[in-house]
Amino acid sequence: MKISVLDGYTLNPDDLSWEPLKKLASVAIHDRTPTDSASIVKAIGDAELVLTNKVPIGKTVIEQVPNLKYIGVTATGYNIIDTEAAKKQGIVVTNVPAYSTQAVAQFTIGLLLELCHHIGAHNQAVQNGQWTSCSDFSFWNYPLVELAGKTMGIVGFGQIGKATATLAQAFGMQVLVYNRTKYPEFENDALHFVSFKELLQTSDVISLHCPQTPETEGLIHRDSLSKMKSHAFLINTSRGGLVVESDLAEALNSGSIAGAAVDVVSKEPIAANNPLLQAKNCIITPHIAWAPIEARRRCMEVTVANVQAFLNGEPQHVVS
Repeated sequence: MKISVLDGYTLNPDDLSWEPLKKLASVAIHDRTPTDSASIVKAIGDAELVLTNKVPIGKTVIEQVPNLKYIGVTATGYNIIDTEAAKKQGIVVTNVPAYSTQAVAQFTIGLLLELCHHIGAHNQAVQNGQWTSCSDFSFWNYPLVELAGKTMGIVGFGQIGKATATLAQAFGMQVLVYNRTKYPEFENDALHFVSFKELLQTSDVISLHCPQTPETEGLIHRDSLSKMKSHAFLINTSRGGLVVESDLAEALNSGSIAGAAVDVVSKEPIAANNPLLQAKNCIITPHIAWAPIEARRRCMEVTVANVQAFLNGEPQHVVS
């Protein structure tokens, strides 16, 4: 059996080990693979198994790799795979669920705290001598926000949404949830399920934790942004396609909402002309919420276990 890893550097920039995977089969590791079909087909070659994090495997590729029997996505989201085409060819597709739950929830709160306090900017101001030359013992260059008593709206109540809700409550926040399915057992004095409209109108912070599907693509657009409070923050650590970025930039620049923090954008790496790069009070990080070594180690362990289960004829975490 042969395994081709298409973008190994993403998961393992040489601080983890591929040895457990190499014990299962012959492994070819490509640090990076260009995303055109010809390059992807070449990298897969005659391998029966392929692992990918962000390199897309669509119908055109699938039709040109007749040996392929298994696609392992080294992430939770699997929208990079044409699962219908894979199913028609009898190819098993698996993912790695829940490996980054705590990391992403923690990062979400980190982005929120940065919006509230602008810690990085104030540190830079001090380094630039602004405190040394200050006439007062203290200064701040941005409004500072306390979270206790504020309301966080969470869109999507999977594992990450639940973990984020728990952290928000620890800060004394009320939590409103919009989700396709309501879970009465989670409701209490500090957490309620509401309509999307009510969440938009009532929340001081809105955090996105839903997958990108045809139903959720462009969920945050000019009309939904217009329903938010003028002092509200928007946070996106889920998928860039949930947000119409030009509409968000317009809302930020006009003061329709107070700030945004995104770890994901519609095209990654971010394009030089992405409107969010010029938007006011917009924090952008390079899709790193999932990436602490502890989370990546869990991802590697489950990835290897997924391959082992497939080779044993008992595939797990199957998505198609």
